[in-house]
Amino acid sequence: QVQLVESGGGLVQAGGSLKLSCAASGMISLINTMGWYRQAPGKQRELVARITRGSSTNYADSVKGRFTISRNNAKTTLYLQMNSLEAEDTAVYYCNAQRIGGGVTIPYWGQGTQVTVSS
Repeated sequence: QVQLVESGGGLVQAGGSLKLSCAASGMISLINTMGWYRQAPGKQRELVARITRGSSTNYADSVKGRFTISRNNAKTTLYLQMNSLEAEDTAVYYCNAQRIGGGVTIPYWGQGTQVTVSS
């Protein structure tokens, strides 16, 4: 099992910055990919950014150039630096980890942290 706990959400004005953190524990060595997803009211959950075991990253087009995903050397904490925030970034942000087990991808989710951007 993998446990994920997010922190760092809050209320910020448009143009401001926030940094989200996600502390991972449990079977960390089995994790292949970690990422951040978000879900706005009335919308589907969407990928924001992810980082692979080999440190390759990819971002949603809507956040490219504004958000940066990273992790500590021990790979126990995942970060999302969010700059130039826009009202459209308002959502609950979820940390995600994935591992392969029995030939299938097994996802794990944190409880989510609210990010609200006021315009």
